[in-house]
Parts: sequence; C-alpha cells; structure tokens
Amino acid sequence: MFSLVLTTVKNRAEAKRLSEKLVSEKLAACVSVLPNVKSVYRWHGKIERASEVLLVVKTSAKLDRLIPRIKELHSYEVPEILVLRVERGLPEYLKWLEESLR
Repeated sequence: MFSLVLTTVKNRAEAKRLSEKLVSEKLAACVSVLPNVKSVYRWHGKIERASEVLLVVKTSAKLDRLIPRIKELHSYEVPEILVLRVERGLPEYLKWLEESLR
C-alpha cells in the first residue's frame, strides 16, 4: 500500500533538510517541495497567517517509522502530518516507488 504524506514546514531550508533525510533514510521514495504556500489557521485561540513550504512525501506502509521521524525532525510544536492512501497509480511508477524504498 502506498501513501502520500503531507506536511508543511516554515521555510525552504527546513524543507530541504527534512526531504533529504527522509529520502536518504528510505522512508520516502520522493518528496515534492511546493514553496510559497499561504496558510491561515487557528492556533492558541488566535487566527494566524504564515508563508510555508508544503512537502508531499511519497511512501509505502512505513508510516509507523515515517510519522515519528517527521515529528522528530520538524521544527513545529505540532506539525501537520496527514496521510492520504493511494488507491491507484501508473504501475511503472508504483514499481519504482516500491524499489526506491527497499
């Protein structure tokens, strides 16, 4: 089973550090980095606004290792970590994803 894991980070430097760690540790096959995300959210009872970088982490069922590792590497007190299950995909891409995580 494959998943996309979404997390936002505070800047490009953190995005680079986190994505390179996850790929080098084979917890992610690929991390797509989307800069200049504008977030509006409620934190400690106040409306907050932030410029963030969104990471889209492509992975397999290593979620029991991936989620704690993201939390450990992340600078936020409560990082966004959302898991979206992949129902289907191009078979050749899914094969590459699986091979990259071995």
